[in-house]
Amino acid sequence: MSGTTRKDIAPGMTVEIVLKKDQRSGTLTRGVVAALLTKSPVHPHGIKVRLTDGQVGRVKRIVPANPGHAV
Repeated sequence: MSGTTRKDIAPGMTVEIVLKKDQRSGTLTRGVVAALLTKSPVHPHGIKVRLTDGQVGRVKRIVPANPGHAV
């Protein structure tokens, strides 16, 4: 799932983001969303988020929850 729509992303979700320093290479960083920083409902380059470890970047992919994992 793409990360361009704000309503699809929530704190606690696992996502893959591209950091500012990695925009040229496209290297993705995986982490858990702590806060949504983009206020608009849609952003063509991805919604900007802060991860729980403090890194900030734009969401490129939402990692699906593991359906076989019991909670």
